[in-house]
Amino acid sequence: MGKLEGKVAVITGGNSGIGLATAKRFVEEGAHVVITGRREKELKEAAVLIGKNVTTVTADVTRLEDLDRLYAVVKEKHGHIDILFANAGWGEVALLETATEAHFDKTFDLNAKGTFFTVQKSLPLFKDGGSIILTSSVANVRGDIAFSAYAASKAAVRCFARGWAMELKDRKIRVNSMSPGPIETPALEKVGLTAEQVEQAIAHFASQVPLGRRGKPEEIAAAVVFLASDESSYVTGVDLAVDGGMAQV
Repeated sequence: MGKLEGKVAVITGGNSGIGLATAKRFVEEGAHVVITGRREKELKEAAVLIGKNVTTVTADVTRLEDLDRLYAVVKEKHGHIDILFANAGWGEVALLETATEAHFDKTFDLNAKGTFFTVQKSLPLFKDGGSIILTSSVANVRGDIAFSAYAASKAAVRCFARGWAMELKDRKIRVNSMSPGPIETPALEKVGLTAEQVEQAIAHFASQVPLGRRGKPEEIAAAVVFLASDESSYVTGVDLAVDGGMAQV
């Protein structure tokens, strides 16, 4: 029997990278997953990779009507939620001197507002004793140049985990955040860097990781399974760093 046998899990940003790796692992552990993403084609491709026990909903977590539609599908198909992995997020580099209002708004809309309302709107369907996992980032405790808006938005996510762990304690719903370090996903290619800058960034980040490499999405998924399962039954309000030691030593 898997660690998540019979559980219903919702994963935002489940069409690629960490979200997809986690959805695959959840299904391997016996869960039924509902994954979201903004691009329908990628969602369908992800569903094929996951193979079974998966439902897709095209949704943008910054749009509250999309979240309502997501949870309407979950209610109709499963009736409840046991696990929520609020993973959808966005990162783009911008120096303080040159950052635009659009950059700031997009970063906070997706990482902070999107996470906030993803969780809020899930609560009527949540079973008592469930688990909520939020994707933060090791940036929330670092001072990386040109990542200030991103880091601040992810620090907000960390704060959500603390506050919600207290707000939901009477329902025995555990809330934790998970902070990846640099991971082997297409994320760096999407933050406005040239190919040469991406390679430089990869080398730079790897040099700052005690383990000397970027992590794999499957390594993050393993940590999320722990936080989702009964193996972490006495863990709530924490920020679990899965970063190869990058922000720890």
